[in-house]
Amino acid sequence: MPPANLHRFTLPNGLRVVLYPISGVPAVGVSVHYDVGFRSEPRGRSGFAHLFEHLMFQGSESVARTEHFGHVQAAGGTANGSTHQDYTDFYQVVPSAALERVLFLEADRMRAPKLTEDNLRTQVNVVKEEIRLNVMNKPYGGFPWTVLPGLLFGTYPNAHNGYGDFTDLEQATVDECAAFFDRYYAPGNAVLTVAGDVDPDRAAELIHRHFHDVPVRRPPVPVDLSERAPERELRGDHTDPHAPMPATAVGYRMPDPNRDLDGYLAHMVLCVVLTGAGESSRLRRRMIHGSSPLVTDVSTGCGLFGALEARDPETFLCVATHPWETATDRFLEVLDHELATLATQGPTEEELARATALSSAGTHRKYDMLLARTRALGAQEVLFGKAELVDELPGRLARVSARDLARAAASLRPDARAVLSLRPAASPSLHPIPSGS
Repeated sequence: MPPANLHRFTLPNGLRVVLYPISGVPAVGVSVHYDVGFRSEPRGRSGFAHLFEHLMFQGSESVARTEHFGHVQAAGGTANGSTHQDYTDFYQVVPSAALERVLFLEADRMRAPKLTEDNLRTQVNVVKEEIRLNVMNKPYGGFPWTVLPGLLFGTYPNAHNGYGDFTDLEQATVDECAAFFDRYYAPGNAVLTVAGDVDPDRAAELIHRHFHDVPVRRPPVPVDLSERAPERELRGDHTDPHAPMPATAVGYRMPDPNRDLDGYLAHMVLCVVLTGAGESSRLRRRMIHGSSPLVTDVSTGCGLFGALEARDPETFLCVATHPWETATDRFLEVLDHELATLATQGPTEEELARATALSSAGTHRKYDMLLARTRALGAQEVLFGKAELVDELPGRLARVSARDLARAAASLRPDARAVLSLRPAASPSLHPIPSGS
């Protein structure tokens, strides 16, 4: 049963709406999540979903280019957008008196964004510059999310680089943009979320007023993301011209959160046991603070963009930066030993209590911010049809058991993973790679 303050309804054109009043908050968060991310991009158009996110800020039927930000900022608010594997969201937080202004802006671009040749060419150049800044000219830029999927997965939707190839971006046309909009930016393919200082009846009236005439378009057929997990260890190399030292990323497949949410949550708690509890976490204690340090940093995480931010198949990550003297196989040996120990013996009572408490408290803290809660409500609704997960997660994480955690550790098998070694381009002769790496 959804929490008492969560309200849902659907407009006749198919737009799903989530309202979540929060008392004592003098602001309102508004997000629109479209059920399209870079895993929906057609072959040969890598980066298209992200490019289209940029185009949605280039004006619409009643709003000139750059005016969206101007209207929000003039009201004292902030706005932005982001592109993930399976969704693209547009979001803003404003004083509650500006709610109708934001609803008008979102409805206007859902109805008719300005898709012109000039806007397209400008944003292709903006996206290319963003890639240069964040990936091509930055140490460890885009590592591992732009490159590891190409090793762990075998199908185009799951494996390609969602930031995009320059050639693909440059070949995008206005006609393709219009077709992409018609296919994926239909009201029936979106979730509108309003949270914070909002009266549900008043918000529903405003939403009907501004969104009811957005034309109905047939929602797209979902992209088939299914593929078998690897049945052996996959190895690959990636050269980084700017990295000062090597790094290794290990990717495993995770449980499907739709079919085995508790198994997925056990992996989230496992991350805390391995690397998320400071110096007491197992991998940090063993690899960084031990008598013979192996790495300079090590982290684990659920999902390329965070936990529960994508549908199945999704990735459990372990990433470490380490000196040349640490062979990849030595790093894997320690990782495998710690996972095997957890799988057979489970965590100690103290470890489990600390990890579940940190996981639960961290989720409470994350969703205590209005913007984060608004976006999470929309993301869980568009991905899993379950916005109430945002309220359920702290309790469910607190109930993860030692057996659940041992089972999660056992699922991260050496014979079903991808191991990607990042090699700095500089002076390998001065830093010989030990044999076996």
